[in-house]
Amino acid sequence: MFTSTIPISSEGGHTSFQNNVPDPVASGAELPTFKFALEKSQGRVDGGSYGKEATVSQLPISKAIAGVSMRMEPGVMRELHWHATAAEWAYVTEGRVRTTVIDPQGCSETNDFEPGDVWYFPRGHGHVIETLGNSPCHFILVFDNGYFSEFGTFSISDWIGHAPKELLAKNFGLPASTFDKFPKQEVYFARGRIPPDVPAPPLQGWRPPPLTHKYRLLSQRPFDTFSGGLEWRVDGSQFAISTTMTGVVLEMEPGALRELHWHPNAAEWQYILSGTFNVTLFGSKGRWRQETLEQGDVGYIPQGFGHSIENVGKEKARILIVFNSGHYQTIDLSQWIAGNPTDILATNFGQDPAVFEKFPRNDVFLVK
Repeated sequence: MFTSTIPISSEGGHTSFQNNVPDPVASGAELPTFKFALEKSQGRVDGGSYGKEATVSQLPISKAIAGVSMRMEPGVMRELHWHATAAEWAYVTEGRVRTTVIDPQGCSETNDFEPGDVWYFPRGHGHVIETLGNSPCHFILVFDNGYFSEFGTFSISDWIGHAPKELLAKNFGLPASTFDKFPKQEVYFARGRIPPDVPAPPLQGWRPPPLTHKYRLLSQRPFDTFSGGLEWRVDGSQFAISTTMTGVVLEMEPGALRELHWHPNAAEWQYILSGTFNVTLFGSKGRWRQETLEQGDVGYIPQGFGHSIENVGKEKARILIVFNSGHYQTIDLSQWIAGNPTDILATNFGQDPAVFEKFPRNDVFLVK
């Protein structure tokens, strides 16, 4: 029976989990849907800017990971805020973006991002996201907690707007009247001038952190090349600050298959960047389900569940995959078969040993 990962305590800035609570969503007689049409959902809209989220509220099976699709117009920024219950991993799909983040040591970093770039903010680190230039931007945010909601973040305008002016005056050593015209409610999307090409220094001056929050994923040489396509991958071994999350982009040829496999240490969150995919899910006790995911759809695979991904379109297609672990692990079905002698395989399946002489002798991973 599948057991969910339930937060029980916090150590060293990260939530620890206990894997002994049966999850009724994924342990029933039939597997539930693991698909959500994220880009077709309403979300939070402000003019031409929006945030659309996929949490356990929209996709109940997605207990360990949540995601957000966010689009911002020129001159719009996602205001200063922090997330108390999750780290944030992001992938830019369109336009240019600038972030500024501060850590508990008071170090801050400003970075500019283009399509294919990634950022990671540890849980609780304060940050802001700005649109750069005259074109809108779009990015996918992924959080290592399925119960996290983008609409329940801690925003600076919400905090200051509800604190007594006398308290703020004492805090900053300023007249209480300074805060008369500050917003009284959460701003969320703030609107202003397009940021300068060269970022201005913080009030405190430049104090860069020891680890950068930026990684240029698609600017790297592919992690591996297969007959069925390409894989870009980044985990904590390449991107040291990303201790709780790993990201993968698969570019798959028409008909290509990311073979049947499972991940021992992490759940998997999928966002379709382009194309159409068939994703299968195996949940033990004869339970099996297939979903067709199109551009803008989200898929979720619980930790340890068997699954596969197949490009069923006529063109090359890309899928973004994010895991809630900073250390990537996978066991592929071809790899498992190849790791056993023919006598074991013959006995297990009741077949002639000669049958297995025809099987691959190494990991297939991604095949056309």
